[in-house]
Amino acid sequence: MPDVKISPAGIVIALAMILILGGFSWLTFGPPPKQPPPPVLTEEAKAYLNNLVLNNVHMQAAESMVNQRVVEILGDISNKGDKTVKLAEVTCVFYDYYGKELKRERVTIVAQSGKPMAPGASKPFRLAFDDLADTWNQALPKLVIAQIQFQ
Repeated sequence: MPDVKISPAGIVIALAMILILGGFSWLTFGPPPKQPPPPVLTEEAKAYLNNLVLNNVHMQAAESMVNQRVVEILGDISNKGDKTVKLAEVTCVFYDYYGKELKRERVTIVAQSGKPMAPGASKPFRLAFDDLADTWNQALPKLVIAQIQFQ
């Protein structure tokens, strides 16, 4: 059997390649970064919950341009209180035919980037969902106000 000699530079290069490939694999296939927890209702927002009212909430289905079913939840939000609301988010909870939670999604109905909602004002909202499972019970989801921010 012939003598094989490996130079120290070859060993260093091989180790560097292994480290680079290992680091790349970890960054690519490693665990995903943790999402920050969603904001919690402040005491002020909890006290204001009864002043934000969802009215005329109903559902309709449509088809997108790629023949995919889109479920839309439409309605109005009314500010019956004395504060200007700059952000309101709702958690939509969908259930299956057995009453088991199927999907939970947090969506914005009053956006910070839009016009704030003054006291006494109402604003229409439209929430679109295109990824509901076939086991969804076809009922209106439970809508819970999850966050309120004031101006």
